Amino acid sequence: QVRLVESGGGLVKAGGSLGLSCSASGRSFSNVAMAWFRQDSGQAREFVAGISRSGESYYAESVQGRFTVGRDNARNTLYLQMNNVEPLDTAGYYCAVDRNPYRLGVSRRTGDYEYWGQGTQVTVSS
Repeated sequence: QVRLVESGGGLVKAGGSLGLSCSASGRSFSNVAMAWFRQDSGQAREFVAGISRSGESYYAESVQGRFTVGRDNARNTLYLQMNNVEPLDTAGYYCAVDRNPYRLGVSRRTGDYEYWGQGTQVTVSS
């Protein structure tokens, strides 16, 4: 059974940093793209950052230069380092695994992801 478990969320002041982790189990995801999405209450789930099967990183414009996505294939774990956070970064953060193992880049569409974690809440105070 595939399972994704996010951790590392919490309350942080604007300008601070936070690191999220997504631990995957049930199968190896080393050869498929993975991504982080976020969703605030009443809003649609949006792409934050992703990393391709070859290790290339992709970011939403709103987090470019502040967030860093990474993966440790040996640990089957996805990471998101969030620096210089802003109140608009407040949301539930979800990791996801692409349903297409042959995709060369990273999709920004939620419908292209097969597996999702339960999410971890990040709240940024001003």
